[in-house]
Amino acid sequence: MAVIKREDLRAQLRRREMAPVYVLFGPETYLRDLAARTIADFTFADGDLRDFNETEYSLNVDGNLERAIAAANQLPMMAAKRIVRVIDVRVTASGHRDTLREEHETLLTNYFRDPSPSTIMIFVADDLNGVRKIGKLLRAEATAVDFEPMDDGELTNWAREKFKATGTEIDEQALRHLIALVGNDASRVENEAAKLSTAALPERRVTMELIDPLVPNSRELTNFELTDNLVSKNRKRALAVLKKILDDGAEPLMILGLISYNYRRLVMAKDLMLRGADRGEVARVLRLRYSDQENFLAAARRAEMDQLTRVLARLAETDLAIKTSIGGSGPQGARIQIEVLVCELASM
Repeated sequence: MAVIKREDLRAQLRRREMAPVYVLFGPETYLRDLAARTIADFTFADGDLRDFNETEYSLNVDGNLERAIAAANQLPMMAAKRIVRVIDVRVTASGHRDTLREEHETLLTNYFRDPSPSTIMIFVADDLNGVRKIGKLLRAEATAVDFEPMDDGELTNWAREKFKATGTEIDEQALRHLIALVGNDASRVENEAAKLSTAALPERRVTMELIDPLVPNSRELTNFELTDNLVSKNRKRALAVLKKILDDGAEPLMILGLISYNYRRLVMAKDLMLRGADRGEVARVLRLRYSDQENFLAAARRAEMDQLTRVLARLAETDLAIKTSIGGSGPQGARIQIEVLVCELASM
């Protein structure tokens, strides 16, 4: 069988097309574990004795694979199906931490080729090397689902639904800013959405000003690093940071929003400085975290107000160009637009 994506699994479940054996793997462990629970939820009907028909076995315990197969071959009790979930499945490249080994091949092959019609068996893999023989077996003989991290666009839509479910409003700019801060960790996005929804009471509206003091930045490269290199005219480093952010899956429009946000804050900081505000007042007005103050204020001191004004105008032009496909359509055209912009800003 071909490895399918999580979207394919979702479509199959909506059609109530259940496979006898699933293998769930990939780096997005939150969605992987959620899928395992969802498969079980779709399996049982109201009135089924779920507690008697849902069992879980960890392969960290010797002999549990054999016990899981034996349980899968048992008939369900006062239910149409039973669920047998096998967790802590590891097939690594080196083999040092494996919990499934070649000695298990015959046992697995026999079950995969003649699975119990009254059981749905779910293997939840922390590591599933596709080169190893046992890894190939799991991918080929079961319905294997690869849980890749969501890109920023998918995460944005997913987070929007989380806010909607709590009755909380969030505008697109704030939503993109949240994803830019959090990165492609679905679990953390959900946690931050829940936290922000609570903090937004009673107005039930999440703004950029609410996000900044509450949501720490988890991107490997800080969001301000790109802007800082632009202000200091370090074009080589700015392009390197941009490439890293783009390769991590960030959308060009989201990066543009991030740069625009930082430059608007720099304008506010510069204006306060020109009017004689001290460091403490600038930090208070802009709600700067203490750990961010040094780099941000240094960038504001380096920048000239006329330069910042020209940058904001150029950012608006690029925003229009990306949204109207001027200079090239699609993701590649948008990427070229943002790369050209960074080169220009680093030279202004």
